[in-house]
Amino acid sequence: MCGIAGILDCTPNRFSRGRELDAMVSSQVHRGPDDNGSMAAFDGRVRMGHRRLSIIDPSSAGHQPMQSQSGRWTIVFNGEIYNAVTLAKAAGMTAADRRGHCDTEILVELIDRQGVQRTIEQCAGMFAFAALDSIEERLYLVRDRIGIKPLYVARKGDVIAFASESRAFDVMPEFSSGVSAPGLASLLTFGYIAGPRSIREHVSKVRPGTLVQIDFAQDLPTMRSIQWWSVQTSMDDSMEHVDDSQAIEAVRDAIEVSVRDRLMSDRPLGAFLSGGIDSSLVVAMMARVADQRVPTYSIGFEDPAWDESAHARAVAAHLGTHHVEHRVTEQDALDIIPSLSGLFDEPMGDSSQLPTLMLCRMARQGVVVALSGDGGDELFGGYSRYAWTMRLWSKLAGIPRPLRMGIASGMIAMPRNLAAVVLRLVNRLLPPHIQVRNPADKASLLRRVLPARDPHELYRLLSTPFGDAAAVMIHGPDDDSSQRFEPPFIDDPWIDMMTTDLQQYLPDDILTKVDRTSMSVGLEVRVPLLDHRLVELAWRLPLHMKIRNGQSKWVLRRILEDMVPASCWDRPKMGFGVPLGSWLRGPLRDWSESLLDESRLNREGIFRVKPIRRTWERHLAGNVDHGAYLWNILMFQSWMESRGSR
Repeated sequence: MCGIAGILDCTPNRFSRGRELDAMVSSQVHRGPDDNGSMAAFDGRVRMGHRRLSIIDPSSAGHQPMQSQSGRWTIVFNGEIYNAVTLAKAAGMTAADRRGHCDTEILVELIDRQGVQRTIEQCAGMFAFAALDSIEERLYLVRDRIGIKPLYVARKGDVIAFASESRAFDVMPEFSSGVSAPGLASLLTFGYIAGPRSIREHVSKVRPGTLVQIDFAQDLPTMRSIQWWSVQTSMDDSMEHVDDSQAIEAVRDAIEVSVRDRLMSDRPLGAFLSGGIDSSLVVAMMARVADQRVPTYSIGFEDPAWDESAHARAVAAHLGTHHVEHRVTEQDALDIIPSLSGLFDEPMGDSSQLPTLMLCRMARQGVVVALSGDGGDELFGGYSRYAWTMRLWSKLAGIPRPLRMGIASGMIAMPRNLAAVVLRLVNRLLPPHIQVRNPADKASLLRRVLPARDPHELYRLLSTPFGDAAAVMIHGPDDDSSQRFEPPFIDDPWIDMMTTDLQQYLPDDILTKVDRTSMSVGLEVRVPLLDHRLVELAWRLPLHMKIRNGQSKWVLRRILEDMVPASCWDRPKMGFGVPLGSWLRGPLRDWSESLLDESRLNREGIFRVKPIRRTWERHLAGNVDHGAYLWNILMFQSWMESRGSR
């Protein structure tokens, strides 16, 4: 993995950007500790830089920026192209044509021969790169199909910049200050910043499966975005009539190919293992195809309610991996959390960032590359919230919408405490099998979802668990429409929910979390379940191959049970979280109080003080667990603190 950066300055009186580019590259040294380089072209109008983590061909032949042999193209690349050698052979490239054996060289030569879009459509891998065409005076910024690797672009006037992490823009006067109101609102609403927004003004994320074409031959550069891949295009060729054995064989073969491709490395390689279906399947396939014993890594917790380590040990023992485990303590949280936002580039409200960071730190002591099981939930219906949404809708649909809207209006008019009391009383009247757990926590959510028109709208409301961000922001976003990504509507609500998560939650939360935590320690994480060929196959499968008789990931379970006994992994999904609510009341209370101090909030002028203080005090009282909501605010406050006075 690597970090990339660049500046395009078309201002008439531009000054040298060399020092700024060097600073942008240096700010990403954690992404590439092995090597760095930079270049300038067009009399300094264009500059590109690179930090390198050497995985394939660690020799100087892989140094970047890298130029094609014709001299036309220059590239800075972050990622891996797993089928690079196959593509080179298909294009007639021989070993004699190449300086080394890294995938970047193959990529830039293929672009030289057949152009950017045709090349990336053939690539299997994870990547974000910039390619400069010196003849057409054109710069391309490209992000992989799923959004595994990050890419940001910033623009103000005639100055455009790009980088793997948005913190790199802080060294440029045009982009060094200002919090994006839409970005902050997204954090408070979702718990993560949904692309194309970012937390910084004038900065946006390049969407997955998108290339940005920047033409600068004229005085005023022009930018346009082209979506070169989407999962919807793979849904046309349905496998509706495939039988069970055919589906199992097709998915098994696709996973085996994907895992085998991702074992390519000139550095030590291992895997994350939680003991759940996805990571167990990846490790089992690694054990089957690898030519040596697989190192595996897992995290455990002192609190048994959050601990999956015994399941990971059982899977590791069955597969004969070299297993390493670390148990997270409250002291670990105290040691890491205050500096967490500084590692994350942008504030993130997903509290599983903590164990993920510790997992990456532990794995990096033994390997430089690790395989992960991320992606299985979105592809094969693994999240329990899908079934929960449909069950809830089956109950709401029987109540006329005007009545539901009236109930919601009444709950909104009630004080929050009274609404929670009413819901608790109603809950006691319901049969046990449909009672709401933690009714006090669900009261505010329920009054928002009651007016839902259909299961699609219900899921989108459930996916914004923290409500209206404007209620706590002094200056909320006036019009967020230009910075909002709306996944295309799909008739089947099950597929619609999975598509929404694949295109937003997965890249902007899960993959962002994994990228930042792994890159903070120079670890490359590969995700075989997100190979685009497997993604497209999964999307063509009929729904009953994913969810059957109330059981999610049906086809993955059938594949895994042939390699690992179900007793090792067949259990309710736990997730990868931490006991956040109790930690905020306990070992993290002083840290939280300092960030939520009334005088501090007043001085910063970003949040409305009273609702935040009221929520914090209710949480401390222990009647309601507002830990997840408060964590979003705390991570933003901590991120602001990490930036100092900027």
